[in-house]
Amino acid sequence: MQQWTIEGPEQLTFGQVDALDVRIVAGRLAVLASDGPPTVEVSEIESASPLLVTYDEDAKELSITYKDLTWDGLLGWLRRDRRRTVLTITVPKHCTVNAGVVSAPAVVAGFERMTQVRSVSAEIVLDGVSGDVNATTVSGPVESRAMEGDLAFKSVSGDLTVADGIPRRLKANTVSGRITADLALRPTGHVTLNSVSGDILVRLPENVEADVSVRSTSGRLVSTFHELFNSNGPGTKSMSGRLGGGMASLSATTVSGEVTLLKGEKE
Repeated sequence: MQQWTIEGPEQLTFGQVDALDVRIVAGRLAVLASDGPPTVEVSEIESASPLLVTYDEDAKELSITYKDLTWDGLLGWLRRDRRRTVLTITVPKHCTVNAGVVSAPAVVAGFERMTQVRSVSAEIVLDGVSGDVNATTVSGPVESRAMEGDLAFKSVSGDLTVADGIPRRLKANTVSGRITADLALRPTGHVTLNSVSGDILVRLPENVEADVSVRSTSGRLVSTFHELFNSNGPGTKSMSGRLGGGMASLSATTVSGEVTLLKGEKE
């Protein structure tokens, strides 16, 4: 096992990497899939504590973090010093990625297996990430572009935006964050969106084939799909129906948030 202590700008190159674990506080993070050799480039660092880089050649694991920054302790760093790091990491697209930030915006792009991202208040962009993806945030927004595969999202007040998504499974849970999704559902696609007070907006192709179920306690329900029927009962509103021949499924539930389903262009 090899270890480096980084206190200034530096670039490192490694052998094969199958698993990446990275955690920083402030600054900026980019984790990019590449066909070239795995690299770590620190272009800026401002911290009284050095960044630790550990490479286990036998396990093919790469770890970049501060010694005292644990996964469970990310939230506490909002009230502590702002260690600033500008960090770019390139690893193979088959690599599993575990990335955590406090207030540093992060871009994760091009991976196809398992990706987990955690943020306290920073924005996270997932670009062309497929496979099994898990995103957790307190107040930072998450944007997913060209999504394929599975995405599980959980936040308190952070927003979720999905652009050009073709999910196998999409499951999003938020308290007050807004969920906006532009989706082209595959026949086996399954989408579940839940919010307490945050609004939900979903755009689906005009010729989508899906069973739809939408419910809210007091929020407004809006749809440009005339095949969906509204039904109001004591303390609940619902909108449901089958689009096309069905097959895929979409459910959205809020307490007071508004739910809007929009008809887009044909696939």
